[in-house]
Amino acid sequence: MSRLRIFAEDNPREPLLSTEDQAAMTRELATINVGFEQWTAGKAVAPGDAPDIILDAYRTDIDRLIAERGFKTVDVVSIAPDNPQKETMRAKFLDEHFHKEDEVRFFVAGSGLFTLHVGDRVYEIRCEQGDLISVPDSALHWFDMGPEPSFVAIRFFTEPDGWVGHFTGTDIAQRFPRYEPGAAG
Repeated sequence: MSRLRIFAEDNPREPLLSTEDQAAMTRELATINVGFEQWTAGKAVAPGDAPDIILDAYRTDIDRLIAERGFKTVDVVSIAPDNPQKETMRAKFLDEHFHKEDEVRFFVAGSGLFTLHVGDRVYEIRCEQGDLISVPDSALHWFDMGPEPSFVAIRFFTEPDGWVGHFTGTDIAQRFPRYEPGAAG
């Protein structure tokens, strides 16, 4: 189940808030301009389906988002636990960074952990199947797909280089929990 935990930036052990309530998550994240929605497929899809089948299953929501936000490119990315590049891929965005456009991801299957650093708070969002997250342009964050990544996501882009990470050089991401699907906490 999706989850939001909010921490003081100097205390990664005790969350100030922890909730799995979707409405509460949406409200809390809206206070920091992060969009969070739940989508349902219009047709059955499964990991391994061709990108056009996956995109077609969510066409209504995809078209709405494109019209609202002006995205120019939409694609599907799929990462499986047997991917030989999984460690390199995981490490790519584990440190605090930002992008020069909104980072919008919809989880068709699987899960991942987005963590945002806003002021003196850290917002940890576990995204799972059916979740759409929109991290604002220039928001400091990191993403962890876990040691055995397993997800299919739809990605939205305005510019071809918008997904490039600009790293801050801080160590804050190393001080907070890593994503371990199935682990308690």
